[in-house]
Amino acid sequence: MDLLTNKQYCLITYGCQMNSSDSERYAGQLEELGYTMTEDAELADVILMNTCCVRETAEDKVLGKIGEFKHLKARNNDLIIAVTGCMAQEWQERLFKRAPHLDLVIGTHNIHKLIDLIKEREEKRGHALATDMDGNVFYDIPTRRFQKFFAWVPIMNGCNKFCTYCIVPYVRGREVSRPLEEIVEEVRNLADEGYKEITLLGQNVNSYGLDFKDGTDFSALLYAVEEIDGIERVRYMTSHPKDMTFAMVDAIAQCSKVVTHLHLPVQSGSTELLKKMNRGYSAEHYLELIEYVREKIPDVALTTDLIVGFPGETEDMFQDTLKLLKKVRYDMAYTFIYSPRTGTPAATMGNQVPQEVKSDRLRRLMAVQNEISLACNKEMEGRDYEVIVEGPTKNDENHWFGRTSGNKMIIWENDGALAVGDTVPVHVDKGQTWVLKGHTLKQEAHIG
Repeated sequence: MDLLTNKQYCLITYGCQMNSSDSERYAGQLEELGYTMTEDAELADVILMNTCCVRETAEDKVLGKIGEFKHLKARNNDLIIAVTGCMAQEWQERLFKRAPHLDLVIGTHNIHKLIDLIKEREEKRGHALATDMDGNVFYDIPTRRFQKFFAWVPIMNGCNKFCTYCIVPYVRGREVSRPLEEIVEEVRNLADEGYKEITLLGQNVNSYGLDFKDGTDFSALLYAVEEIDGIERVRYMTSHPKDMTFAMVDAIAQCSKVVTHLHLPVQSGSTELLKKMNRGYSAEHYLELIEYVREKIPDVALTTDLIVGFPGETEDMFQDTLKLLKKVRYDMAYTFIYSPRTGTPAATMGNQVPQEVKSDRLRRLMAVQNEISLACNKEMEGRDYEVIVEGPTKNDENHWFGRTSGNKMIIWENDGALAVGDTVPVHVDKGQTWVLKGHTLKQEAHIG
């Protein structure tokens, strides 16, 4: 097939960082076919929606967007509309029944098939479904990086944890680790291309290598990536307390390029509730991990995920969560009201918590956490931190931002002396609940 002329694609991504990484590989294939990117769906010859189904509200949003594109299909029957990702894996052929104007439904294990499916669709009309799960998800796929200095690097796919509230294992499949040498090669290539910061991606990065059964683990990967010249920072997400070991904490502490930010989702401070969630650890074990982390990484910035109103949660259980929050003192917490997810065990559990109780608990939880976040950020006032410049803030081009190793956003007034990708020390003048305000130390700046 010859390369296309003046053909455009519009790519819409929902959900997590894994989906963002997958979208880069979809974009790479489309550009290999000769398509160029547009943000205007009205101008597109291919519209690809890479979807999330962690919450049913996310699915509703996707279904609404699919409906919006029906008139475009009626206007241009050559338009190709594709739904990919987790929702595609879950719904499969049901999506065609719901939206007959769709052309392609591509599941989480079939990213590499996009080129063939596009060619097939252009040669003949009709639907194409690719949702088989063969276990191998790491193919050599062209990638179109969306950022210049920051790159996603997938290290594994799938999840074996089966938390009772989560749909991920059913749509991403079992844990499959990518060979260590392939990851190292990709990171080395990224360094050669000028990338400064990478993020190692997996549903549970602490489970990396366990399927190899040869002793390879996440620690070994960190030590290997640490040796690559040119990379300044190594981030990773997301961790799981069940598979986080003291040896992994040691590796994080010993690797100078690995960031001081640790996102370790606890979900609840009640051991009884954690058992109902099938999390695989107790609140006591979690606190032991945190104690060891703080001992080995004194300047660690800790963040977490918390769910309120899980089925059977009592006021005493909720108080256990508040106690844990006050004991750990997270820099930030992502807080969620539990909502039943069809297809998960928790959705059919008894003792569902009334909505008004869940909302009240979330309010109280956020009030405690916001107070802690503000205190943590105010403790950073007067100190200097190295950041990699990311560019102007969303709403004000005169103010630029970057992030500390601990993933804290610092905003400063731009004087035109810096460029995106520069590495620069920034002095923190004011700590706020969500961000830090400061100024650059230009006389000490070392421009990358």
